Amino acid sequence: MFGKAVDFMLTQAKRDFIEFMMSANVLRFGDFVTKSGRNTPYFVNTGNYKTGLQSSRLGEFYAGCIKETVGNEFDAMFGPAYKGIPLVTTTAGALARNYGIDKPFFFNRKEEKDHGEGGSLVGYQPSDGDRVIIIEDVITAGTAIRETMPVLLKAAEVSVPHMFISVNRCEVGQTAGKTAVMEVKEAFGIDIHALIDVTDIHAYLKQSGCYEEILPKMEAYMEQYCVL
Repeated sequence: MFGKAVDFMLTQAKRDFIEFMMSANVLRFGDFVTKSGRNTPYFVNTGNYKTGLQSSRLGEFYAGCIKETVGNEFDAMFGPAYKGIPLVTTTAGALARNYGIDKPFFFNRKEEKDHGEGGSLVGYQPSDGDRVIIIEDVITAGTAIRETMPVLLKAAEVSVPHMFISVNRCEVGQTAGKTAVMEVKEAFGIDIHALIDVTDIHAYLKQSGCYEEILPKMEAYMEQYCVL
């Protein structure tokens, strides 16, 4: 099954992104436990991005994906607190700098501010009819998007046609046979675009020839938890 799944060449952009994550210690291999309690041979922690150069490069990866996928056919970008805040900020800068797509961005506070301008949103204030794209790190169970949508819809009658994430783990969500990405699409009509997914990581490991110990664990994990 997995041998056939990786009989293709990774695009250079995907290979570059995987190596970028590994160099920043964001993508790691070993024995980990996810928030859902699953034992996993790989772990993605975007909280490990910690330098200005890493942030700038990360924004460029996201911006490139957005440019190729939707171009400038959206009105604003939203980054859910907390990890989405630096992501949406650096992505907005890279879109403007690299592609001349200068769009407003905003994010939310976890607790509403009860003084000054008040409210839970910082930055752009959305208007009815706005097409908002969401910039996030990963999606596992879809919990974050279910918390995010009420925040956006409380602010204005916006639509959310697209969401961009670093990694799609392709794991089964709350419904047997469906990933969290599939569930989000059904529930909210949002198309989720990942810079890479679990099959890309597996392909990279197999093609590199340096991860013989990790590959069997990776394949067992995918067999048990992933919908491909």
